[in-house]
Amino acid sequence: MDKFIQNLLLGSTILICSSNLFANTLSNGDVIKIWPNLAPGSEHLTLQEEVIERSKEPEKIKDRAVTKVITPTLTAYLPENPNGTALLVTPGGGYSRVVLDKEADELAPWLNTKGITFFVLRYRLPGDGHTNKEVVPLQDAQRAIRIIRYHAKYWNIHPEKIGILGFSAGGHLAASLSTKFNEIVYEKIDTIDEISARPDFQILGYPVISMKDPFVHKGSRKNLIGDDTSVDTQENFSLDLKVTSNTPETFIMHATDDKSVAVENSINYYLALKSKGIPVEMHIYEDGGHGYSIRGTKNKSVAAWTDAVTNWLKNKNYL
Repeated sequence: MDKFIQNLLLGSTILICSSNLFANTLSNGDVIKIWPNLAPGSEHLTLQEEVIERSKEPEKIKDRAVTKVITPTLTAYLPENPNGTALLVTPGGGYSRVVLDKEADELAPWLNTKGITFFVLRYRLPGDGHTNKEVVPLQDAQRAIRIIRYHAKYWNIHPEKIGILGFSAGGHLAASLSTKFNEIVYEKIDTIDEISARPDFQILGYPVISMKDPFVHKGSRKNLIGDDTSVDTQENFSLDLKVTSNTPETFIMHATDDKSVAVENSINYYLALKSKGIPVEMHIYEDGGHGYSIRGTKNKSVAAWTDAVTNWLKNKNYL
């Protein structure tokens, strides 16, 4: 069962964070509503979230995705021994859905055993009729990391050890936050919005980066900004062109044989980071395809990616 729905049925805590409501305690599996009211640009909508099971054998392995998100949330995954590092996780889905298992729940055995507190963001999707559709995922990501940092002292988190981990189109969202954390994409609603939205580090897995031909993932572009947009708009959402000296330190991994999102997305982003003097480590693997996360790495060179990330986090003093 979808953890969000399961928590509602079991009566688990739903935390509505605002400037006058402090979540002093946090339990594993808690679901946090990131906007105190309807999210900006969604006030006119009445959507019913849908969870789709895509697995052919769901009794053996789940492969769920959510669509028609109207209430963006964070789901908390807490380690037994937190080390102060936190991650905002943005799963992929081509900006048409948000993956719930392989790039979300299934990260817990790895991340939590390393002492990392992580939060999976169920973000809104641009094709559902939201106003300013192309920025609603970024609105949710900015607000989410501000909430985590705002409550850091209550949640055993160091406010300067908060990163973002994004996969595929969620990697585009992660890189958007890392390059556009100061961009004003919604009006301030409370004191949480006075907190920095800049991640301290970013980890990108097979990310969508470019919205320009020839390396664009066409599905993500169509869903986010449309195929008939101007060159200026495509460039504004091509994140290799948005790197600045304030972009956080970065880890990138990608497979050479990725047939969905060309490896050049990661290569060009790496080169952009390098040109700005941003500390960056990139691992390009021979095989692995796309969307492997942890479950799809058996007998492939990408199986080493979690060890590589762990070592990088240790070297950066996040573990």
